[in-house]
Amino acid sequence: MEFSADDLDFEVALDHLHDKGYVVIENVLKSEEVDKIRNDLDDIMEKERENPFDPGDGPEMPNDSEIKSFIEKSYKTTDSERKLLMKRIRYTRAQNHNTPWPVSPEQLNQQFFHVPSFSDEGRSQRVFNLPAKLDGCDRLIGNPILMKLSRSVLGDDCVLSDISSQSIGTNSDGGYWHVDSPLTLLPEPLPDFFLALQNVWMLDDFTAENGSTRIVPGSHKTRKKPAWNYETIDGEKILTGPAGSLALWTSHLWHKSGPNFTTKPRRSFLGYYTRSWIKPFSDYSRSIPTNIIEKFSPEVRYLIGFSATAPIRG
Repeated sequence: MEFSADDLDFEVALDHLHDKGYVVIENVLKSEEVDKIRNDLDDIMEKERENPFDPGDGPEMPNDSEIKSFIEKSYKTTDSERKLLMKRIRYTRAQNHNTPWPVSPEQLNQQFFHVPSFSDEGRSQRVFNLPAKLDGCDRLIGNPILMKLSRSVLGDDCVLSDISSQSIGTNSDGGYWHVDSPLTLLPEPLPDFFLALQNVWMLDDFTAENGSTRIVPGSHKTRKKPAWNYETIDGEKILTGPAGSLALWTSHLWHKSGPNFTTKPRRSFLGYYTRSWIKPFSDYSRSIPTNIIEKFSPEVRYLIGFSATAPIRG
């Protein structure tokens, strides 16, 4: 079923989200908005390719070999990115008084883990901490259609867990089937209510050939996790839509990025909203300069973590 922001029947769209686990709404962003955002994002990505995020380093610890092994088998990236990833992990640990994780990386809450900025052997790229880098990011975070749907399933006090950009590079193989955190660490059967809602802003046309997201409609009702692989699943669907579209799906829904067979990258923003009592993936209250925060509305400030975390009680 196709939906358009120009004549959106909100209740029908919400029913589709509940029943199928996803919804795609076209024409949410105008072409001139998409062009500006895409150009700004290209500039950010070029700068980060030239100067990858490298905050520093920290001392090695006995279980680092286990972390390195986990990174090597979990992410299809380059040797240089793996080394940077370990530096980021050691640096963050040092900032936390060299406190080690009490469990193996496989058991760890992924909110506590750094993930690669480059995947598919360097062909695909992610940009994190977008609210601090992208002018106008707050308008995407607080978009009225997105917020109405998110609050309808997560509660009026839902928060933003993360927003990042993704560029699926040419000749990339696509991702693995998964559900989203926090469901990754929960035992089956998974909860029968929504804990989180993923959304994608399409900055390029999403087509069957250029790495569009694959989903399995209705899989959220199985209350199970998919096998961690790249194989085709019966009943899978390719999410397609023109640039400027907004796609949403519940964190229960089985999904993955598709392979890009074209000669151009496929770019998007990935947003993630959760119930207010779930730890966010990114702590924006510590990463955004004050002069940028002061430009955001009170609604967006709450969504990114201000007045949405535990206070010092004494």
